[in-house]
Amino acid sequence: MKVWWRGALTTLVAVALTLASGCGTGGQAAPIRIGAVFPLAGTARAAAEEEYLGVGLARDMVNADGGVAGRPIELDTRDLETGRGAQAAVDDLRRSGASAIVGSFSSDLSISVSGAAARDGVVYWEAGAVADRITGQGSSLVFRVGAAGANLGGNAARFAVEQLAPKLGKQPSALRAFLVTVNDAYGHSVADATRASLIARGLPPPGEAIYDPYLPDWPSVVGAVRDSHADLLVLSSHIPDGIAFRRAFLAAGLHVDAFIGSTMAQCLPDFGAALGADAVGVFASDRPDGGFNAAALSTQGKALYDRFAAVWRQRTGQAAPSEGGLAGFSAGWALFHIVLPRAAAGHDLSPAAIAAAARSVDLPEGSLANGAGIRFTTSRDRMGQNLRAAAVIWQWQAVRHSVVVWPPTYATGTVRFVPLPR
Repeated sequence: MKVWWRGALTTLVAVALTLASGCGTGGQAAPIRIGAVFPLAGTARAAAEEEYLGVGLARDMVNADGGVAGRPIELDTRDLETGRGAQAAVDDLRRSGASAIVGSFSSDLSISVSGAAARDGVVYWEAGAVADRITGQGSSLVFRVGAAGANLGGNAARFAVEQLAPKLGKQPSALRAFLVTVNDAYGHSVADATRASLIARGLPPPGEAIYDPYLPDWPSVVGAVRDSHADLLVLSSHIPDGIAFRRAFLAAGLHVDAFIGSTMAQCLPDFGAALGADAVGVFASDRPDGGFNAAALSTQGKALYDRFAAVWRQRTGQAAPSEGGLAGFSAGWALFHIVLPRAAAGHDLSPAAIAAAARSVDLPEGSLANGAGIRFTTSRDRMGQNLRAAAVIWQWQAVRHSVVVWPPTYATGTVRFVPLPR
């Protein structure tokens, strides 16, 4: 089940920033400096704080275990809201001695920061953003542990064909699909993968309405959906516009048999809290949060999850990690606990050595706390993307209550409300 909370993350992150920027070594071996770039003060703050806290807790746990070859990890953090300051922030981190940078939550920001890191010859390690372009630039220094937009869009299409079509009593070729897509790199990554995967699985080419995230024309978008006579709607949006679209859709008296959002209803309370009963039945193609089935984890992965969940609970007072927190922790743990020690074993923590160590990792699914494994592709069009990233489909099944319904290894419930009640 999703965990609905805001908690005292602002205070926790402020403390973490202070500690990360100013902690002395107190006679210890010199710390390993890792840069971190996140939007911690703007409109994305609440969700970005979760991801950043997950990264910070991974750092804390590795340091508690003795660090990397006896050296503690120190996060040197920059708060950056837009990509305009990305190059300056990365330049400053490189000069400060950071050989790798973790970031950056937002896809638009991550595209800028990863590009700047590649130009500066510094490793960029994505903790959460999903736009395909992040690992689509062909840089040997850019890595992403979590799912890409292509994973989320492909999963939405596969789920529609394998699960929804039979429940609607239809052959896939009889489904009428329609896409509503936010006009940015994130939205197109998800929508393009959804379209290609639907067509490959026998559905006719779906129609699409693309909207401006800053000035959405909902009457036009809703009109396009009405004219499509769609059975299946796939929305690629951010949370505020996802809520606004759902409201406009219902206000227009429209109905579809199945509605899949691709991360539009991330593990923040906004979508469910704002829409209440109007959210019930909606699916989301997303990354796992703390509510997935622990059977997806190996013995080591389960022990890691339990340890992290206990620390998360202690720091936040909440029962289980959020999606963003789990994604940030899994990415941070992969870098701090798995990759850096491999590089340090060769007495080389240069960006090139860290990147080579990352490419040498081969861990099965279930190894990380979010259910992922690790195997980074060297294919130029997806260079540095984790081929064993974790992604799920979950569904709102009551007011403020959702469960993972697919794939079976992650599921904690079964598909309901097909066709949609409203």
